Amino acid sequence: MAHTLQTEVESRRTFAIISHPDAGKTTITEKLLLFGGAIRDAGTVKGKKTGKYATSDWMEIEKQRGISVTSSVMQFDYNDFSVNILDTPGHQDFSEDTYRTLMAVDSAVMIIDSAKGIEEQTLKLFKVCRMRGIPIFTFINKLDRQGRAPLELLAELEEVLGIESYPMNWPIGMGKEFYGIYDRYNKRIEQFRVEEDERFLELNEEGEMIGDHPLKESDLYTQALEEIMLLDEAGNEFSIEKINNGTLSPVFFGSALTNFGVQTFLETYLQFAPAPQPRLTNEGEVEPASANFSGFVFKIQANMNPAHRDRIAFIRICSGAFERGMNVTLARTGKQIKLSQSTQFLADDRSTVNEAVSGDIIGLYDTGTYQIGDTIYEGKNNIQFEKLPQFTPELFVKVTAKNVMKQKSFHKGVQQLVQEGAIQLYKTYRLEDYILGAVGQLQFEVFEHRMKNEYNSDVIMESIGTKIARWVENEKIDESLSSQRSQLVKDRYDQPLFLFENEFALRWFQDKNPEIMLSNPMDVEE
Repeated sequence: MAHTLQTEVESRRTFAIISHPDAGKTTITEKLLLFGGAIRDAGTVKGKKTGKYATSDWMEIEKQRGISVTSSVMQFDYNDFSVNILDTPGHQDFSEDTYRTLMAVDSAVMIIDSAKGIEEQTLKLFKVCRMRGIPIFTFINKLDRQGRAPLELLAELEEVLGIESYPMNWPIGMGKEFYGIYDRYNKRIEQFRVEEDERFLELNEEGEMIGDHPLKESDLYTQALEEIMLLDEAGNEFSIEKINNGTLSPVFFGSALTNFGVQTFLETYLQFAPAPQPRLTNEGEVEPASANFSGFVFKIQANMNPAHRDRIAFIRICSGAFERGMNVTLARTGKQIKLSQSTQFLADDRSTVNEAVSGDIIGLYDTGTYQIGDTIYEGKNNIQFEKLPQFTPELFVKVTAKNVMKQKSFHKGVQQLVQEGAIQLYKTYRLEDYILGAVGQLQFEVFEHRMKNEYNSDVIMESIGTKIARWVENEKIDESLSSQRSQLVKDRYDQPLFLFENEFALRWFQDKNPEIMLSNPMDVEE
């Protein structure tokens, strides 16, 4: 079994797609699924009137707005590889969900719009990848439109991100005069918008086109050859070691919307992307091919199937093999759990999974057992994976049910959506009024939409503005210290914290009450 497990693990490729909104992330995910035979017809985000929606955007609000606001998981096989794609929200209000997703992958694919270059959100997500040493592959998209000069985009990639780049291919023209890509790695030219049997043109040992071809006469082809010569002489050298430690990014050019360059990217990516890597625990590193099963919960999602009112805990398997019906220990409680209801994903299409190995993402039906960050493991060693990042909310609203007769569905909806981690719940001391905290406004809009559509509960949300949250370390706290400028509330674990109106209110409170120890236990500051 050990040899088989090792072989299975080595065939896994688990990556997240990160980008700024509108760079084409969902479109490229669709095309990858198409190559994997997972879908027959790629939905497009733009073509809303056709009723075709992107497979990875399954939530109603995503279909209406054409944005991804939750991380989807998709799995397919290609050549001898088993691929797990985690599609992350591009919208900055959902960066916390994305950060957690990046903890569950072995590499990342960064999509960049050729007209816009590196954008702020991409930079933030890139920093998390660098922090974790995750290998990054870059796809520069939308070459079928007029964009910035490729050399300029490479220079920006290196300067802004502080990473070396190695173009695996190079564009010949762009926009209306986009002829295709010069494939440095596969030593061929891939032509744009030609019949399949004309798609590839071979190159000789000197890297020049064999035989006569109209493209040879083009100034844009000559320019591409000159730029490639410059890259050969002055560019970075290709290094698998640097790719693996995240200091060199292989760069691919293409057009996801027209499905050009995506297959070449996928095939090359699968060759060089790392298989599942060892993971750090409190007991040291866990090897992916070690016998005992272990994994952690990086995401919880309610109502993926509204007809069944279900909740799924997403597990990244870090070692060993999963078998449906196996018994594991939940590290947080020390209790044994039987993993009998499990699922694998193609966005909203799910199938029961009986076996999975390290690198795979599985879903476990959850009745409230799991929390984000939970470790589950097999065997006697009590292991715990690294803590997952959490953000301190900055925006706060008071939330109540519009219809007092529907309190039950209101409370159920709030509790379930809070457990997903996108919004955080606080209660006032006396009346136990609900206050929600979030990193961005869109999270409140999604919350309101989902409460109405999934729990049949209209809510009233009253903004109380931006606040600075600080938790109280003292064992006891005097409730009379609560005021308008420093409101005392409890979090969902009944830990006391103050919501301060601004920095001045926080400093004033600390000066007046030096004996009260305040802290911000959230790990990741934006």
